[in-house]
Amino acid sequence: MGVAHGWWTEAVIYQIYPRSFADSDGDGIGDLPGITARLGHLAELGVDAVWLSPFYPSPQADAGYDVADYRDVDPLFGSLADADALIAEARAKGLKVIVDLVPNHTSSAHRWFRAAVTAAPGSPERARYVFRDGLGPDGATPPNDWQSVFGGPAWTRLVEPDGRPGQWYLHLFDPAQPDLNWDNPEIRAEFLDVLRFWLDRGVDGFRVDVAHGLIKQADLANWEEPQEILSGNEVDKPRPPMWDQDGVHEIYRDWRRVLDSYDGARILVAEAWVEPAERIARYVRPDEMHQAFNFEYLLAAWTAPAQYAVITRSLEATDAVGAPTTWVLSNHDVIRHASRMGLSAKGGRPNGIGIGDPQPDAALGLRRARAATLLMLALPGSAYLYQGEELGLPEHTTLPDESRQDPTWERSGHTQRGRDGCRVPIPWEADAPSYGFGPTDASWLPQPPLWAEYALDRQQGVSGSTYETYRTALRLRREHGLGRGTLGWLSSGDEVLSFRNAGLTVLTNFGAAAVPPPAGELLHSSAPLDADGRVPTDVTVWVRH
Repeated sequence: MGVAHGWWTEAVIYQIYPRSFADSDGDGIGDLPGITARLGHLAELGVDAVWLSPFYPSPQADAGYDVADYRDVDPLFGSLADADALIAEARAKGLKVIVDLVPNHTSSAHRWFRAAVTAAPGSPERARYVFRDGLGPDGATPPNDWQSVFGGPAWTRLVEPDGRPGQWYLHLFDPAQPDLNWDNPEIRAEFLDVLRFWLDRGVDGFRVDVAHGLIKQADLANWEEPQEILSGNEVDKPRPPMWDQDGVHEIYRDWRRVLDSYDGARILVAEAWVEPAERIARYVRPDEMHQAFNFEYLLAAWTAPAQYAVITRSLEATDAVGAPTTWVLSNHDVIRHASRMGLSAKGGRPNGIGIGDPQPDAALGLRRARAATLLMLALPGSAYLYQGEELGLPEHTTLPDESRQDPTWERSGHTQRGRDGCRVPIPWEADAPSYGFGPTDASWLPQPPLWAEYALDRQQGVSGSTYETYRTALRLRREHGLGRGTLGWLSSGDEVLSFRNAGLTVLTNFGAAAVPPPAGELLHSSAPLDADGRVPTDVTVWVRH
C-alpha cells in the first residue's frame, strides 16, 4: 500500500513542555509569551512544527494533564490572546503548531466533575464519568482490581452529599484525573466542539493523550496481569480491559472527519502505548489518525539486532496501512535518552533516577544519544524531538527528592521517582540567571550547576557541538528528502547496522572495534572518525554514495 503524502509524513516536530521552555515574567514557570520569544531558535534549528504540552486551566495535579477547561489558557501560561499571538508568530516563521488534547480524563476541578460529586447516583451528571457501586455488603471494596498508572488503586470512593460513603469513580491516573465515560454521546459531542474551537484559532493538529485508553471493556473485568500503560500483548492475545479497545477507532474516525472539513492539512497524533507494531498501525489507518508515536522504537535496546528488528517491524506495519512511521527517542514522560543510553543494561529502564540510584555514564550516554539521533533522523517518516535534546541535555539525576512534583513519587510510596528529571527548565545562556530560562533565578524545578556547559550560547557556532550536530542533520535531512525516502538494508549483523535512503548510506557501529566507513563522501557524523578514518564504537555516519 502506498504511503500517504503530506507535510506530516516527513516533518520533524519539536515538543515544547511549556512550564520548562522559557519564562517571560520571572515567576519561575515557563509561559506562552516566553515560547513566542524563542520561536526563532526553532526556525534556526530547522524543525517543521512545534507540539505544545497542555497549557489549559488546571490545578496542576499532574502538570496540566488534569484539564479544568479545554477552551482557555491557564493564567500561569498567559491568555487566549497569547495563544493566538504564538500561533501567528509560528506561522510567520514557517512553523506549524500542534496542541495537546487530553480526552481520557478531566481534572476533578472541571465543572462536570464538580456537578457529578453533588449529584445522585445514576444521574446524567455522573453518567459523564465512570461511577460504580463498590463490592461487598457495605460497598467498601473497589469495583474491580485495576491499578492506577501512578500507583495505588484506580478507584476512589466519594462521600455522598448526605455524608455517607458512596460510589467509586475510576481514575487510571491520579485521583484528581477522573476518567470520562466515552460511551456517553454527550462526551463525544463535547470533544468535537473542542476540536473546532482550536482549529478555528488556527492550530495545525492535536497530539492526543492516552489515545488508547478512552474506551474500557464494558464489563470492567478484573485484570490480574501487571498494570502497565504499554500492554505488550501479541496481536491475537487478550488485551487489558482498560487499554487499546477496538471502540476507540470509531471516535477517531469522527474526529478525522472534523479535521478534514478544514482547509489545510490538520493532523491527529496518537500517544498510544500499544504493542506490537501491528496494533499501533490500526490508529493510523487512512480514515483515522495521521501519526502515532513509536514507543516500541523508543524502548528498544541499543544493539544492532534490536534496532534492525524494531525499525523493520515499524515500517512494515505502517506501510501496510499507508501511513508514515513516526520516530521518537525522548519526551516529557521518559528518562532523556542522553542519560537512558548511559545506564547499565542490567538496570533496565527505571521510572526516574535520583540521589542514591545507580547513575548513568554521562559521556557514554551522550555519545550513544547522538548516534541514535542521527540514525533516527536518517529514517523515512516523521520524527519528534524533545526540548533540550538538541543541547545534549541529560536527565537531572540528582534532583532533590523534596523538590519532586510528579504525582508518581507520592503515589508509589517514594519507590518511583517519576518524570521530574526530564522536565527541568532548559538552559539558554550559561552566565544568565536561571541559565536564561527567565529574567530571574526562579525555576519551578531546580536546575543543576552543570546546565551551564549545555547552554545554547556555549554551543552555537561550535563545530561538533550537539546543537550544531542536530542543526546540520536537520538541514541535510531536508536537502536529501530522507523523510520521504525508502529504506534499503545493506547490513544487519550483530555489530553494524547499515542502510541506504535517498542517495545516502547510513552506518551505525555498535561493535567494540572501529569499522571502515561506506565508500563515498562523508556528509555527517555523530562524532569524529578515528585517526585511521574509521567509524568508532557508538557512532553514526551519513555518506553520499
